[in-house]
Amino acid sequence: MNQTTTAPTTIEPHKTAFNPPPKPQDAGEKPSPYPDRSIIAGLRLKFEQELFENVIPFWEKHSPDPVNGGYFNCLDRDGYVYETTKHVWLQARQVFMFSKLYRAVEQRTAWLEMARSGVSFLRRHARRVDGRVFFSLTVDGKPVSLQRKIFSECFYIMALAEYSRAADDQSCLIEAQEEFARVWKWAFDWRQVGRPVFEGETASQNLAVPMILLNLIEVLADGDTNEYRQEIDDCIRRMLLHVDYERKVVFENIAPDGSFINSCQGRHLNPGHAIEAGWFLQHWAQRLGREDISTNAIDMVRWSHDLGWDKEWGGLYYFLDYCCFSPSQLEWNMKLWWPHCEALYGHLLNYSITRSPEDWLRFMHTQTYAFSHFPDPAHGEWYGYLDRYGTATHRFKGGPYKGCFHVPRALWLCWTLLQRLEKGLS
Repeated sequence: MNQTTTAPTTIEPHKTAFNPPPKPQDAGEKPSPYPDRSIIAGLRLKFEQELFENVIPFWEKHSPDPVNGGYFNCLDRDGYVYETTKHVWLQARQVFMFSKLYRAVEQRTAWLEMARSGVSFLRRHARRVDGRVFFSLTVDGKPVSLQRKIFSECFYIMALAEYSRAADDQSCLIEAQEEFARVWKWAFDWRQVGRPVFEGETASQNLAVPMILLNLIEVLADGDTNEYRQEIDDCIRRMLLHVDYERKVVFENIAPDGSFINSCQGRHLNPGHAIEAGWFLQHWAQRLGREDISTNAIDMVRWSHDLGWDKEWGGLYYFLDYCCFSPSQLEWNMKLWWPHCEALYGHLLNYSITRSPEDWLRFMHTQTYAFSHFPDPAHGEWYGYLDRYGTATHRFKGGPYKGCFHVPRALWLCWTLLQRLEKGLS
């Protein structure tokens, strides 16, 4: 007789967890859980130098396309262009980043010109007449691919909105607002962007959609809490469905009613994504004066870090299975740049609100790991991909999914917040 097994009916952790190699020897001095002004000032300078001397100059030097406009985003370790395909969401993110630096740091003409080159290229080539935005283009702007998702559109809107205020270009803001109205109609039903629904599919909601829309509205609204209040409330409601308060976990995929899906998809955890969602939510909690939502956001960041941190080798795992089965993604135990970038700011933002020693130590452990593994002092910028033990597996600094965004955004956000903390201790 053939024996069969059935999937567990609960979502309690599986008993047979991954057995890691022996723990390496700890090195270095333990951080103080109670930072004084000199510690804060030293960190502020560290983030400032990394941003303005190591990261931004890399993109300024190597990414501009002087012939066609826009940016080369596939850059080797030394900035050499190894692929000329232009990925639209990375083009848009770079427009956003240089526009933001121009607005928030210093009105450098070179930064505005960098943003203008990108936004001009995007407006000429990236959007179709129906409002869909291509995922990738040739070096001179011919369409290469179109995803059945909404994320290229979201970053296109972010680029237009931030640039419109940096350059005082009302036409860009109007286009961003019109494009957002389309995206909102598509956001929770991807059949409208050509993604079919098959008979055997499990109905689900992905955390990525409400969180990116919430962040997009922050950029588009630029501080106005009233214009998009209905959309803000809906995104917050949808995001909080992913938070399991009993088990202290943020699920990436849930049923539309918020219930658990007992499958690889439903057990899937993405610690970096949940941390990023947490600080997106915290920004709105502070803006709306909602202490209850602030508490939710703090917990999202803390829980996701504590579940995702590799206690043997340090760093955040890329993916986990909540029930401790081996994740189906082969890259699950790699350490990527962007989760650590999001954790840097998420923990520092938590500390700025709670003044908790535990939040400060989470920040310090993250920054120690990140700064000792990802930056490349020889050529600038950060490596993107490490194995579990902290060795770089890919030498490039820019690729189809890594561009001028997570690293400079996190460094800028942390640098700005450290300045405020430093002043508060003076």
